[in-house]
Amino acid sequence: MAKSKDKASPAKSKRKVRYAVVGLGHIAQVAMLPAFAHARKNSELTALVSNDPIKLKKLSKKYGVANIYSYEQYDACLKSGEVDAVYIALPNHLHREYTVAAARAGVHVLCEKPMAVTEKECEQMIRAAEENNVKLMLAYRLHFEETNLKASEIVNSGKIGEPRLFNSVFTQQVVDGDIRLQDATGGGTLYDIGIYCINAARYLFRAEPVEVFATSATTDEKRFAEVEEMMSVVMRFPKERLATFTCSFGASSTRSYRVVGTKGDLLVDPAYDYASELKHYLTVDGKTKERVFPQRDQFAAQLTHFSDCVLNDRQPGPAGEEGLTDIRIIRALYRSAETGKPVKLGEFERRRRPTMTQEIHLPPVDKPELVNTESPSGEK
Repeated sequence: MAKSKDKASPAKSKRKVRYAVVGLGHIAQVAMLPAFAHARKNSELTALVSNDPIKLKKLSKKYGVANIYSYEQYDACLKSGEVDAVYIALPNHLHREYTVAAARAGVHVLCEKPMAVTEKECEQMIRAAEENNVKLMLAYRLHFEETNLKASEIVNSGKIGEPRLFNSVFTQQVVDGDIRLQDATGGGTLYDIGIYCINAARYLFRAEPVEVFATSATTDEKRFAEVEEMMSVVMRFPKERLATFTCSFGASSTRSYRVVGTKGDLLVDPAYDYASELKHYLTVDGKTKERVFPQRDQFAAQLTHFSDCVLNDRQPGPAGEEGLTDIRIIRALYRSAETGKPVKLGEFERRRRPTMTQEIHLPPVDKPELVNTESPSGEK
């Protein structure tokens, strides 16, 4: 709990953490704003921050939020005494600036992934949180979702034997003009969707890669003038395990992974979605068992977890070091793609891994009507 701002103490809001949602784009509108209804036990939406007056007007009315601010008024929001925490859903290149400002104001931070664009920015965010005694968590929603947590448990249980390889495909169409296709905003396939594959390989193998290699391919379409269309990656893990994946902004929607062991394999398809059911296909001795995991509110789950950490002074599961770890790998992969050579990674051990103890099961939300925003694929 922040000590530097007594007026922002959650204890004054009946043991609920009061949030400002900063950035009202697609992910905030389709997932996070509705999530407060399921996280109301310990979380409350009290402020909105955007430079779009139409969004502010309509969404503040829809969700009953009285406190609205422009980006220029962000400092006033932080000092208002109306918020204990912020959820940052801004373009990647702004994560550091808005996180550091919140931390210095004694306000806790739940930041969307990727954490930032560079390792230095991540380190500055971590340092700001530590120096100001605030909680910093990255929005790794799958760290609280049963399908993926159970997959890690299965892979490490011996059911498929010794895990040997991980392979994933995560692709989608991204329309021209989207911020994911802009270099200045921290766009690129690895930052946006490749990070899911990297993080999954890490928590499934419960280890960090020691060497990485990447290569890209891009058509001459105008929308890919600044970032790669797709990237294929190989990551070498301890115990001579390999993880491979391909991510793309120019292919039809797929989002699955498979872990192959010495006795069987586990296919999770789809694996990374938040708006549909997820599935396991576990094959051992030639026999396959299918398990369906109903759609859940993954965003309310991470909200609930973070608020609990704030209220009870606990360290969040996916804290700043988790975000830094993935950015470190992403930066190495881009260096590899540029040079055409593998990049060795120094020792960077993460002892804390997501487990079933973090699973939070909350019902799904209905898709809300969106205001001045669309999905990366152009869907309203």
